[in-house]
Amino acid sequence: MGCVFSMPEDRSAAAGRAPSTQETSFIEKMKKTGRNIVVFYGSQTGTGEEFANRLSKDAQRYGMKGMAADPEEYDMSELSRLAEIGNSLAIFCMATYGEGDPTDNAQDFYDWLQETDGQLNGVNYTVFALGNKTYEHYNAMGAYVDKRLEELGAKRVFDLGMGDDDGNLEEDFVTWREQFWPAMCEHFGVEASGEDSSVRQYELKEHNDINMNKVYTGELGRLKSFETQKPPFDAKNPFLAPVTVNRKLNKAGDRHLMHLEVDITGSKIRYESGDHVAVYPTNDTVIVNRLGQILGVDLDSVISLNNLDEESNKKHPFPCPTTYRTALTHYLDIIHPPRTNVLYELAQYATDPKDQENMRKMASSAPEGKALYQSFVLEDNRNILAILEDLPSLRPPIDHLCELMPRLQARYYSIASSSKVHPNSIHICAVLVEYTTKTGRLTKGVATTWLKNKLVADNGHKSTVPMYIRKSQFRLPFKASNPVIMVGPGTGIAPFMGFIQERGWLKEQGKEVGETVLYCGCRHKEEDYLYQEELEEAKKAGVITKLNVAFSRDQEQKVYVQHLLRTNKEDLWRQIHTDNAHIYICGDARNMARDVQTVFYEIAEELGGMTRTQATDYIKKLMTKGRYSQDVWS
Repeated sequence: MGCVFSMPEDRSAAAGRAPSTQETSFIEKMKKTGRNIVVFYGSQTGTGEEFANRLSKDAQRYGMKGMAADPEEYDMSELSRLAEIGNSLAIFCMATYGEGDPTDNAQDFYDWLQETDGQLNGVNYTVFALGNKTYEHYNAMGAYVDKRLEELGAKRVFDLGMGDDDGNLEEDFVTWREQFWPAMCEHFGVEASGEDSSVRQYELKEHNDINMNKVYTGELGRLKSFETQKPPFDAKNPFLAPVTVNRKLNKAGDRHLMHLEVDITGSKIRYESGDHVAVYPTNDTVIVNRLGQILGVDLDSVISLNNLDEESNKKHPFPCPTTYRTALTHYLDIIHPPRTNVLYELAQYATDPKDQENMRKMASSAPEGKALYQSFVLEDNRNILAILEDLPSLRPPIDHLCELMPRLQARYYSIASSSKVHPNSIHICAVLVEYTTKTGRLTKGVATTWLKNKLVADNGHKSTVPMYIRKSQFRLPFKASNPVIMVGPGTGIAPFMGFIQERGWLKEQGKEVGETVLYCGCRHKEEDYLYQEELEEAKKAGVITKLNVAFSRDQEQKVYVQHLLRTNKEDLWRQIHTDNAHIYICGDARNMARDVQTVFYEIAEELGGMTRTQATDYIKKLMTKGRYSQDVWS
């Protein structure tokens, strides 16, 4: 994945949010607008927010009124007042981020839950958790909210739902939702109003004589923010950083590994080694043009999609007014396979009854429907364009399609430089994602394809990347004399390039620097040994005390970083147990991070004379103390 984080579940770059003078009391808002269901979401990549919107829309079918709410925008201590509203319910769609952490927008809510001793008697609630089983702390945030609300006296009216993005998150959600609503009907004594009708959330307004200076062209929050850049830069106001270096890292082989450097001079942006740089990519123009062509629309028409719910904080699904071209290029995710609710809502536009039936079936929890969605959409990896190409009877209005598509999210990369050495430059290391799907279509990763094409000088212009910094807990030890053990195969080496630069800088300052040990890996020494010159230079200078490289495919038996760790077990145990070493793992969560952790258990068993249970506890304690850190993705 390069260092792209498809973490278990970037905050939607709040398009057209109401100004901050808005009501902070969700209770007053619910009373004023006659709502009895509030759906809070903790969302990092937008999926939790998407699910919350779907649930709040569902409520209409049961004669109830729902609203989706970002906990960051409201005073969550008012939860205890929910009992003032008859037949009320709070639903929480909570994603877990990183190492079992809350998402950025749920951090304050999480802190409040930990500190409060308020009573939530009379409050009805249920939780759906979003996570990924390949991570150590699977659905930790959802499980915590579920347990904590009960401890505070709230009443759980339906079981905690567990969504696993390593399996099929959409299916988990659909299955939970289909059991949840009948249970709610029983609880509140209400009945569904028959047909699951498609209700538009936004209405289309076409602008014919608008001043083009008022039209968004790809900015995320403030109009013209890409022309007049003003700090501070963040998710809603990214900095356009010029690309100063873009080189291919590997000498041969069929992959494209790249190293980019972007210039942050004059931006007031500060970063530390181990932080993530978030970039906002754009979609491939070929795909955007083809969508316009297949749907027979002028992509340069200027439009707004306005929320039909006057009271909603979200006035538009993305910054408006804009053109269809800008929306499909900058704001909408048109590459990921669409979720079932999108297929369900678009089904009405298929003129062939069989297509219509299949699309609706895929959105149900019937085994046959699930299997069809799994094979036709997920396994064949069909994006919305592929679906339109393969279902010629389906030609929805483009504005409804734009309403249903999820937001295009920022992509996170581990920063491959140290701000001590490069205060005005941020380095990125990534691998181009490219593969052919079962239907014979070449699929390219949105962000890595876009980055690869960011040439340093394009026709006399500088290529720029909209970016901001996301702070991380992945930090070098406070005491430079502590040894560090870094494990990062492939592009997992990225943050360690920053660490190595920083340890070198500390040495130059005359600080006592502990052992600096690196375990990295690639396929073939002659093809894709990433940063070979820099690493060998650092080894020669004594900055890296031990350089261990696994060339997995240079011999018959594959050799990975975990094999090299086993070989050096005595050294490792001394560093960890006696010398207070800090351990860092970066890269693939599914296999590598697990296998590496297992090796550490084995070393503690063998050399520490522990049982497996004691060894597991020993490593867990290192994690709690911040001496075993992971920066992993799946």
